[in-house]
Amino acid sequence: MATFKAIRIDKDDAGYRAAPTQFAESDLMEGDVTVRISHSTINYKDGLAVTGKSPVVRRFPMIPGIDFAGVVESSSNPDFKPGDAVVLNGWGVGETHLGGLAQKARVKGDWLVPLPAGLSPEQAMAIGTAGYTAMLSVMALEKFGVKPADGPAIVTGAAGGVGSVAVSLLAKAGWRVIASTGRVSEAGFLKELGAAEIIDRAELSAPGRPLGKERWAAGVDSVGSHTLANVLAQTKYSGAIAACGLAQGMDLPASVAPFILRCVSLLGIDSVMAPKAKRLEAWSRLARDLDRDKLAAITSVIPFDRAIQAAGLILEGKIRGRVVVEIG
Repeated sequence: MATFKAIRIDKDDAGYRAAPTQFAESDLMEGDVTVRISHSTINYKDGLAVTGKSPVVRRFPMIPGIDFAGVVESSSNPDFKPGDAVVLNGWGVGETHLGGLAQKARVKGDWLVPLPAGLSPEQAMAIGTAGYTAMLSVMALEKFGVKPADGPAIVTGAAGGVGSVAVSLLAKAGWRVIASTGRVSEAGFLKELGAAEIIDRAELSAPGRPLGKERWAAGVDSVGSHTLANVLAQTKYSGAIAACGLAQGMDLPASVAPFILRCVSLLGIDSVMAPKAKRLEAWSRLARDLDRDKLAAITSVIPFDRAIQAAGLILEGKIRGRVVVEIG
């Protein structure tokens, strides 16, 4: 029986556990494209899946990993042929469909995006869902119409995966970026990415007033809860905030005051089920707009056997930027 290396998550009477294993190729799920994976990554959601600290995984056994990059091994999909380099983000992979922390995956071809020209598989995973989500957020702000001339942009969770890419993208687009982080020791790192000002996340993470002083015209929030409520309360008239994460919590203890008194807009960002046209646009923009040197500065590369450890560290806030997993 053909097998391949994978991280397997099980939940049964013995409890919830994740461990490296040899997975049977015959147990791969339905799909019209089989990919040999070269690189994956660790996102916040992967941390939740591997540790079981949130019910991310919906079926067992599961291979975690919401992202992967690799080469098509076989395909009955007309859009892909063996040898094509591809990237996948989301679509329930690593949650309801066997994921990317493995040497192989079988998926629907509609879920795949061709690896953009100029990006290596390692760079694509350095971007990953986190960077792709950051770009979707920037695109949403652009479509809304808010501009750098309107005022600064706030990025919360700035030293994390989404935040660090968002800082870089916004700074390159001409924004004066205010970076909020719980790791003020990372101020130098964030300024190298383009942040003009660093604030401690404590300024935003506690319960606040319905309205505060107007401080920024736009923002990318990956934290949620009180942080997002305070960001909204301090957004300028007709400003907009792109909400794409819930690191602090799923709740939003806010009032309607920013929306009806300052005409503030809250833009929801979904990276999991985004239509293919939007995915292709986001990846094209990332290949064009993201500074490769800055991408390298926020990226660390680890071997497959350290992926489970990294999944725990990302939940503890001990990972800066992006982590690429070399599958091998």
